[in-house]
Amino acid sequence: MASPVRFFIALVPPVEIQSYAEGVIRELGDRYHTRTAKAPPHVTLQPPFEWHLEERHRLIQCLAEFAHHAKAVPVNLVGFGAFAPRVLYINVVRTPGLLELQAALMAQLAAILAIVDPKSQQRPFAPHLTVASRNITRQTFRAAWEELRSRPVEFEFVGDRLVLLQHDGQRWQIHREFPLQPQG
Repeated sequence: MASPVRFFIALVPPVEIQSYAEGVIRELGDRYHTRTAKAPPHVTLQPPFEWHLEERHRLIQCLAEFAHHAKAVPVNLVGFGAFAPRVLYINVVRTPGLLELQAALMAQLAAILAIVDPKSQQRPFAPHLTVASRNITRQTFRAAWEELRSRPVEFEFVGDRLVLLQHDGQRWQIHREFPLQPQG
């Protein structure tokens, strides 16, 4: 069997929110030489995991079945936040709908495919949209956080599709999208 490939599952915001986040990522990169994972701006629901390509159909079927029964959720981004001393992000409000979607997805992946993220089981889900997580020293973290902490930002979008991203050896690519059921 070939080597496993890395995947993760996320909500990807609309283009205007991605553009704003990419602007902040560029700004921090230019000023502080920070970076993020090479992926479109996103809210992670299932952290990266390894899966064999030969078994990809099982993963896709599981996600398609989940999405067929799961409802789209409003996603609110308000202000900036930090996981000191290494990560800066746009804060995602922990709404009941978003928390339920993430918990149900992780439960289904664990039950059907035995995909489990040990770190996620040790801490509560903290939804966020990362703007800096690489090349951060304590000094650059403090300076960048001081700059971002009071900067206003507010967006809302409907998380209406699960996005499966696959690492191609260089960056994360959108592999497939799974529409969720409309709200209501």
